[in-house]
Amino acid sequence: MWTVVYIAPSVGVAEKVQNLLSSEGLLVTLKTVELNEDGRGSIEVRVPEGEAEEAQEILAENLGQL
Repeated sequence: MWTVVYIAPSVGVAEKVQNLLSSEGLLVTLKTVELNEDGRGSIEVRVPEGEAEEAQEILAENLGQL
């Protein structure tokens, strides 16, 4: 089961978060909730349930740098 660990405000931010988590060896998928023509909206960044805690730790340490 996939768990949402972050809701990004744009495709660009979602892809940066995806790349960060993937580089740490986590499986990551993106799911668009809503998106405008300019690439802004709500994009869920999801990981398997068993990796959610690790993903949250990685995000807490690195999110300010994205």
